[in-house]
Order: sequence, then C-alpha cells, then structure tokens
Amino acid sequence: MNFDLTEDQQMFADLAKQFSDSEFLPNAAKWDQEHIFPKDVIAQAGELGFCGLYSPEDAGGLGLSRLDSSIIFEQLAMGCTATTAMMTIHNMATWMVATWGTSSVKDAWCPSLVSGEKLASYCLTEPGSGSDAASLSTSAKKDGDHYVVNGSKVFISGAGDTDILVVMVRTGEAGPKGISALAIPADLDGIIYGKAEEKLGWNAQPTRQITFDNVKVPVEHLLGNEGEGFSIAMKGLDGGRINIATCSIGTAQQALNSAMGYMQEREQFGKPIAAFQGLQFKLADMATELVAARQMVRLAAYKLDKNDPEKTAYCAMAKRFATDVGFQVCDAALQIHGGYGYIKEYPLERHFRDVRVHQILEGTNEIMRVIIARRLLTEGAGQLL
Repeated sequence: MNFDLTEDQQMFADLAKQFSDSEFLPNAAKWDQEHIFPKDVIAQAGELGFCGLYSPEDAGGLGLSRLDSSIIFEQLAMGCTATTAMMTIHNMATWMVATWGTSSVKDAWCPSLVSGEKLASYCLTEPGSGSDAASLSTSAKKDGDHYVVNGSKVFISGAGDTDILVVMVRTGEAGPKGISALAIPADLDGIIYGKAEEKLGWNAQPTRQITFDNVKVPVEHLLGNEGEGFSIAMKGLDGGRINIATCSIGTAQQALNSAMGYMQEREQFGKPIAAFQGLQFKLADMATELVAARQMVRLAAYKLDKNDPEKTAYCAMAKRFATDVGFQVCDAALQIHGGYGYIKEYPLERHFRDVRVHQILEGTNEIMRVIIARRLLTEGAGQLL
C-alpha cells in the first residue's frame, strides 16, 4: 500500500489550496456574518472544474475518483466550510443528473451545472422523514406526459437560490421500491420557498423548506427508472458521507494550524504557551486523531471507488469518526485560544459552529452506528476488521 499522493493528486490539492487561500479564506468571515451566498465565487471554482469533479466526462465533468475529489474538497474546506459543503452537495446532485438523466435533460442542464454557472440542490429530507428516508411522502403522480408533484422538503441547502432540484418522490407503493427521482427546474409554477432558516452555522448558504403544490414536471425529467430513486439516493449518500467527513477534516486542519500558530505567539508566565507540556500533549492528541480520521476517510473513498461490497459500512464509519473528530479538534483549538477563540475576530468560533452540523447531516452519527453495527452482526462482516 502506498499512502502518498500521486503527482496528479498533489497537483489537484495545490490548485484547490491556491484557490481556497485566494478566494475563500479572505471572505469566509464576511460571508458568515452577513449571510452571503457567494454564487459568483462558486462559478469561479466551476471554471477550474470543481463543480463537476466526479460527474462523467461525457457530461462535461472531470470524471475524477471519489478519493481525488475528497483531496480537493479538503483543501477548499480549509478556506470556507459552508461554501465547500454547498459545493459538495452541488457535485452530488450534478452527478445524479449526469449519470441517470435522460439525454434531453443532460443536454439542457449538465454544461451549466458542471461549470458552476447554474447550481443544484438535493431534496430528500421531509418534515416527517429524516433518517428514515424510505418513509418519504412527497408524491409524484403521472398525468399524461407530466408528473404532478405535491409535498414538502425541509433543510434544503441552497433552496431558493439554486436552479435545479434533485427531488426524491413517491411514485408507487410504500417503502423504498416506490421511490423515484426527478430533476425539477427550480422556477416551475407551484414551487414555494419558505424563509431562510436562522442557523447556528453554515451561514454562507441558505437553507429553506420547499413546498410543491401541483407542480407539473415533464416525464423526461425522471432520473433512471421509476422505483430506482431510493437506490440512487443511497448511492448518493455513500459519497455524500465522504464529502461531509472531508469538510470536517479540512476545517479541523485549519483550526489545528491556527492553534499551533497561536501557541507560538501567545506568551504567559514569561514564555510562549507552546512551551507548556500540557498544551503540547493536547496538540499531539489533536494531530493524531486528525491524521487517523483523514486516513479513514480516504480508505472509505477508495472502497467506494472500487465498488467494494463493504463500501457503505466504510463510508458510515468514516463519516461517524471524522465528523466527531473534526468537532473535537475545533473545540480544542478554540479552547487553546482562550477568550480570543470565542470572539468573531478569530475564525475558531466559526469553525466550531460550522462543523457541528456535520454530525447530523447525511444521516446522524447515531444512524451511522446502526449501519455499522448491523453490518458487523451480519455473517461475514469480519472482513470489516
């Protein structure tokens, strides 16, 4: 096994870091404080290919692996967590359109999606169905050459400011086999957007409820076949868990870097606080946990790229571990800064707020534990160990 980055991966990382340092890092605090959704900067990222990282090349994407994409997202997240998280959601939704969309939909949408000129939201969660996605109730009833969609989705990132919605709907029986996926233009008649939610973090992207009131969607906007929506959603969530874990890793690395710099500058009792062994131990633990989390995320991405039979369990383990570690590292970095970590002049309180939601998204970490435990209790799961 070779854990070193390839020449291409290092090039991707360097390019992403350069863009993040120049465009994200200087503006992240303002975007957070003023609740600015930087669509223009995301479009600039799209010019570098960052809005279609793993979308297939025949749809205009870069066709990169999930491992390559994770390496890029980590560098971007060091500059702005919330904006990078929105880009990972856009990448997932774009990949779904590019992979399962009809020719007419791909021709109409993929060029502008992979370039970042237009943005996509992913709509799965409902007021009555969160982790239990198979129980969703938003309906799509076929009426001639259209589906008529009714229902609501909640906690939708980018809603009201994006151009296309990848929506999981019920077209058939109860349970997962009755779920289908639709690519719905975001400005169709009957789509109603709620107020932008006031959130603890992720303030550089809007979050709204979406209500569908007799929305007529052309049948060619079906992704895949009827009844395949749940499968598409679960495939998306495997990659989504790697993406959100990666955002935690990148943010935690930035917090760790800040803590190391502060410890060398801040003096107490006549010497830099970096000289105190207690803080040295804390720093060592933060770095050790972070390296372990990064390696687990990259292993899960590798498993997903290879379509390993245990890929879902590895993605769940990586998401659980990395998002917990990311929050703990950001918390510890804030503590090292003392009172300065608590004020907005320093980025630590923003890192702390932004990574907290990662433990909830793409399935709560409690759900991740259920997925892992069920797999361990299945015959042959010893291969996980």
